[in-house]
Amino acid sequence: MGSLSSLTSIINQYGLAAVLGGGGAGAVVSGYQGATGGIISDYEVSGTFYRAHIFTSSGTFEVTDSAITSVDYLVVGGGAGGGFHQAGGGGAGGYRTSMPEGPGGPSPTAESQVSTSPGPYSVTIGAGGARAVGPDNRGNYGNPTTFGPITSQGGGGGGTYSSATGNPGASGGGGGADGPTTPVSGGTGNRTVPGNTPAPNQGYPGGGAAGSSSNHRGGGGGGAGGAGTAAVPGGYAGPGGIGKSSVIAYGPTNPQNYAGGGGGSCEPTTQSLAGNQPGNPGGLGGAPYGAGAGGFGPTPGTDATYSTGSGGGGTGPSPNPVSGAGGSGIVVVRYQIAELTATAKATGGSISYYNGKTIHTFTSSGTFATEPNWTATNVEYVVVGGGGSGGGKLYLSGGGGAGAYVTGTTPIGAHPVSRTIQVGAGGVVSSLTLGGAGTQSLFGPPIPASGGGFGGTYPAPGIGGSGGSGGGGAGATSPAVGGSATGAPFPGTIGATPASGWGHDGGAGEFSTNYGAGGGGGAGGAGVVGTTSNGGAGGVGIQLPATFRNPVSTVGAPGPTSPPFGGADTSGKYWVAGGGGGSSYPLGTGNSSGGAGGGGAGAAGNNGGDGVVNTGSGGGGQEREDGPATQAGRGGSGIVIIAYPS
Repeated sequence: MGSLSSLTSIINQYGLAAVLGGGGAGAVVSGYQGATGGIISDYEVSGTFYRAHIFTSSGTFEVTDSAITSVDYLVVGGGAGGGFHQAGGGGAGGYRTSMPEGPGGPSPTAESQVSTSPGPYSVTIGAGGARAVGPDNRGNYGNPTTFGPITSQGGGGGGTYSSATGNPGASGGGGGADGPTTPVSGGTGNRTVPGNTPAPNQGYPGGGAAGSSSNHRGGGGGGAGGAGTAAVPGGYAGPGGIGKSSVIAYGPTNPQNYAGGGGGSCEPTTQSLAGNQPGNPGGLGGAPYGAGAGGFGPTPGTDATYSTGSGGGGTGPSPNPVSGAGGSGIVVVRYQIAELTATAKATGGSISYYNGKTIHTFTSSGTFATEPNWTATNVEYVVVGGGGSGGGKLYLSGGGGAGAYVTGTTPIGAHPVSRTIQVGAGGVVSSLTLGGAGTQSLFGPPIPASGGGFGGTYPAPGIGGSGGSGGGGAGATSPAVGGSATGAPFPGTIGATPASGWGHDGGAGEFSTNYGAGGGGGAGGAGVVGTTSNGGAGGVGIQLPATFRNPVSTVGAPGPTSPPFGGADTSGKYWVAGGGGGSSYPLGTGNSSGGAGGGGAGAAGNNGGDGVVNTGSGGGGQEREDGPATQAGRGGSGIVIIAYPS
């Protein structure tokens, strides 16, 4: 997501010293464990050392050293979904930071650091707005992200053909094309909600829509760096507003981009958008800020990237099944430390040091590249594919299967060596009747980890999808068997895996009375079969190997403190690849639990729970269509982690 041009703009506006900042600490932390929580990124800037705690999922930042009296932060809300049917793009989530970064807004100046003292500070990561499914539904709002006293609001959903005005939000959704000639406004930015008044400036409005007698174009969603562009009458759909770049996570050599607005959609099939990339027609998102591009004619809008807070793309007219979903938010907290405990011998991902090892954690795709001080050695790795979603949007859907869990060691030769890292996305519901499979994660050739299978849906296809772990079968259908796993059964002790990794089948659904759907398989156990009283729980995940259990970090998701197998500890942390829970009928029955490791809970009359981001866990199944925002849970994105001797 980084951009050298973005970094140049930041330095030109504020000067290098301002960008580097004062570290956000009343005194430099001398001990290694100044605070805990999130994924750790330690880096040096011209002889000054920083530690960033990166939260892609909800958790706790806990200060353990009284020397940390204030911290810098970046808090980005969840981006909104694009609208359905000649629609506007989704608005970006709110962007708040204490870093003096530019260029421009949302806030005209950096906000104050957060004062701290020893103790816990809650972090809640806002989910991106769900895809709009079905004709003329507005895009769904993004959700707020919070860090202690700081809240960034969610983005506003894109407008549609019949509900045209874009929704207000931290950044507003783009307008949808309403009728043959009526111009439509985009949603307003910086929406204030109770408990957050007065709200600091968090984003910009969406762009307006335009129509004519034969074609209709939606406006772009607003971004953190600028308003969405209005559609051109008789011309093009509106691109999304630009996002913003921040150096807080990895330092000025690797700025990251966030909070771009989703692109508006365009009805005709012969129109093209000037300046657009080949094969990606419709309104541009806030590229390269992780926003979704708008659809064009029969092409649907695309999803925003998770952990960017960007808006999803609007989609054109039927038969497009869905619009683009918004990206989840993120929190980064930073303070100054006295020194690094080692010098990294490679670049890529979040770099931390623990127990004589240097650890590179990739929460998004990138490159692992050796440095001149590299010594040829074996590296230890964990690769987890993206989890599958629960079944489609209708009824009785099974839980999604987890991505395959692959771990072991591999030799890395003499410098220079460059390995491609691909972090698989979690599956998202793709229509009223189909879930979405997770995608493969990859540690260069030849170490892949397959994505998880999606849950089955009533009335068809009731069978869960296959994958690293299989999705659960739907309820009330026959056959409603769980999906098969491409991973091998877990032998009962954490250690090196076969090439296929570990994974398990999804559970079958109940089809006689009361219709509990099956749970998705997890890396550590099979999905549970649905019963007449409840959906099946998701299969249990697996804890990361001991090398990656840095007590300062909380990579992964909570798990059992009395582990059911060998090689795990009692910390209740570092679990991944749990299966999603199956849904339950009738309404009012208890929700089934997702598997330990981040699996989403199955639903009974509400949304299925999402798999936790960067765990490769499956999403929970959905029962009953209560509205356009009610869907099966999304699968959690995967993760790649690499360690070598410091």
